[in-house]
Amino acid sequence: MAAQHFSPALRAPEAPAPYRAARTGYGKQSIPAQGPPLPADFAALPERERYVAGYLDRLPDGAAMDIKSLAKDLPLYGQMAIGTALRALAVAGHLRRVRRRIDVEGDGRCRWVTYTYWSRTAHDNEWWTARLAGGGPADPAPEPSAEPLDVPPQRTPERPAPNPPAPLRQDAPSPAYLALAGLGRREPRLALSAADCATLEPLAAAWLARGVDVTHLTQALTAGLPEGVAFPLGLVRRRLVDKMPPQLPDAPPAGRPAPDLRVECVECGRPGPPEALPDGLCGPCRAPRPQAPPDGAADVAARVAGLRDLMRTP
Repeated sequence: MAAQHFSPALRAPEAPAPYRAARTGYGKQSIPAQGPPLPADFAALPERERYVAGYLDRLPDGAAMDIKSLAKDLPLYGQMAIGTALRALAVAGHLRRVRRRIDVEGDGRCRWVTYTYWSRTAHDNEWWTARLAGGGPADPAPEPSAEPLDVPPQRTPERPAPNPPAPLRQDAPSPAYLALAGLGRREPRLALSAADCATLEPLAAAWLARGVDVTHLTQALTAGLPEGVAFPLGLVRRRLVDKMPPQLPDAPPAGRPAPDLRVECVECGRPGPPEALPDGLCGPCRAPRPQAPPDGAADVAARVAGLRDLMRTP
C-alpha cells in the first residue's frame, strides 16, 4: 500500500497560455469523462511527482509532453529528474505513451506519431490495455426498480382499426448488381441483361466482400477488352473468376489492440504491445538496476603496490 505524503508540496505552475504544441508526437491526450480536479488527486505521490503531475494535468490536449519541453517549463527540475518523474507517473498508472500509425493525406504514405495519454485517476495495467484497444470499461447499466409502481387503471380510448399494411416493395438492388448493370454505360461491349446481372451477382458480391470497391471492380472488368465481344456474359464471368482478389485477414478480435498501435516505453522509447509493457516500461527498464561499487575500492591494493615499486626504483 502506497504511503500518503501529507507534507505541503510546491504549487505547480499554471500552464502557459502559448503552450508548447507537439510537432511530430508526444502530444497530450486526456482520458475523457474525468471528474473535476481536486486537491487530493495526487496525494499518494512524492513531492516531485506531485509537482510534475499537477502541471501535466493543467496542460491542454495537444501540448508537448516530452522531457526537453517539460524541463524548459519547469525550471526546478532538470531533464533527468523530469524523466524519472514521468517513469514514476507511468508506474502509478497516470500516463501511457502510445505510438499510432496515421495516413498522410495527399501522398498515400503513412507515419508513426506518438501520443501521451494522461489520466488524472490512476488505473491498473488491465484498464489501460482495454482502453488502448478501444474497448474501455463500459458504464454499468442502471438496475431496474424491484418494487412495481402503483399506477391506477386507466381507460384506453377506442381507436379506429388501422389500415391494412401496404404490400412490401421489392428489395433495392445490391451494390454488386448495380456495378454489373453499369458496365454497359461505361463500356458498350459489356452490356448485360437483367438476367445476366442476376447470374453474375454472387461473384461480384464476393469481390466487394473482400474489400474491393465498385470502381476497382469496374476497372478490372473493362480493362484490356478485345475489339469484338460476342458473348459479354461469358467474358465477365471468366474475369470475375480468374481475377478474384485474395481474402483479406479478419479484423483483430475485440479487446486486443489494433496492429497499427504500439505502446512506447516511458524511459527508453522502445515500442511493443500493451501486455508486454506493464506500467509503461519494457523488460530491461523494469529490471532493478545494479548498484555500482565505490570508485577505486577494488584496485586500492594495486595502486599501493605500484607506489611502493616507484619508491624502490633508484
